[in-house]
Amino acid sequence: MAHQLPKNLVCFSHLRWDFVFQRPQHLMNRFARHCFVYYVEEPTFERGIQSHISVSKKSENLWVCVPCLPEGIEKNLIASEINTLLKSLFVNSESSEYVFWYYTPMALKHSYGFNPVCSVYDCMDELSAFKFAPRELKEMEKQLFDNVDVVFTGGYSLFEAKRRQHNNIHPFPSSIDKQHFLKARGVCTIPEDQAGITGFKIGFYGVLDERFDIELIENIAVQRPEWQIILIGPVVKIDPATLPRHANIHYLGPKSYDELPLYLSEWDVALIPFLLNESTVFISPTKTPEYLAAGKPVVSTAIKDVVSYYGKNNTVHIGTDAEDFISIIDQHILNGTDSTWLERVDHLLAGNCWENTFEDMKQIILAAVNNKKILNAPSELIYEDDHRKSV
Repeated sequence: MAHQLPKNLVCFSHLRWDFVFQRPQHLMNRFARHCFVYYVEEPTFERGIQSHISVSKKSENLWVCVPCLPEGIEKNLIASEINTLLKSLFVNSESSEYVFWYYTPMALKHSYGFNPVCSVYDCMDELSAFKFAPRELKEMEKQLFDNVDVVFTGGYSLFEAKRRQHNNIHPFPSSIDKQHFLKARGVCTIPEDQAGITGFKIGFYGVLDERFDIELIENIAVQRPEWQIILIGPVVKIDPATLPRHANIHYLGPKSYDELPLYLSEWDVALIPFLLNESTVFISPTKTPEYLAAGKPVVSTAIKDVVSYYGKNNTVHIGTDAEDFISIIDQHILNGTDSTWLERVDHLLAGNCWENTFEDMKQIILAAVNNKKILNAPSELIYEDDHRKSV
């Protein structure tokens, strides 16, 4: 039985490595301790170039690979062009030395012709429900389910929705780098752009996109002008002009993963202000356990995975609208945090860490590799334990 991962892992992702540090980065950095990791991003298009792959080293044993294609290339040629580039990149390696790891079903279009020893679909979101999702994404996902050996899901509700589509599927909701966010419980150096913001602070970090409840933030800001609302993260797929603008709303832009505890340390309450729509039905926000590990009270809209785990365990407050959020936060200001709350939080998060998630995923992958070896073995096998022959 194999006890080590194959030498290489090729990860196909719809997310840029340097965009927001989240699930792919946490996992791929850990896999890079055990094998060579090639993180293949979606292509870029530039005028006047020849097709090539740009490869940059991000850490020991981890490279980001970006297919660079000429601007104006016909759409029906893109997949075959990327496939050719990938084959040239891995020309000197045996397919059996690879795990293929998919974050996007669309990558199936350009990763054909290989025979990896194991293929994995880490379904972290219901991508087909996101704004500007390709029309064929659902069909490509069906094909991906038929082609991979293992499926992971980014939460329990997503697992329930997908479980009948594959016979080797496992839920892995958001984990945390606990030691990193515990820093926010102590005294931190106040970032310069937050240092000048005084008063009661409520905050959110993450991508500001079609999931972000603009009206909720607007109403809180208007009804509680003395509260300072800190919003951290890039604005994506929505018009920035639609975001509410008030003196007590502070858009601080994207911050690095290393900086997040510094900002969190000064917040009084952390927010998960997501709309309840098709793009949020199956999400399991990574920020939920991160906020909690930082020791911050959390108020969230009724995201299913947040309610079913954190809400029912009385560690996160759930609100439906601005009035609910304001009432919950007012109660916190009046009474402070329940003296047993942090103890409950720490108990709930005790086994929740990316290291455990990685180790569990690794064991599932190793089991899949071994199963394939057994299935692909010659018809005549020798059993060493009792010397019986099976034909």
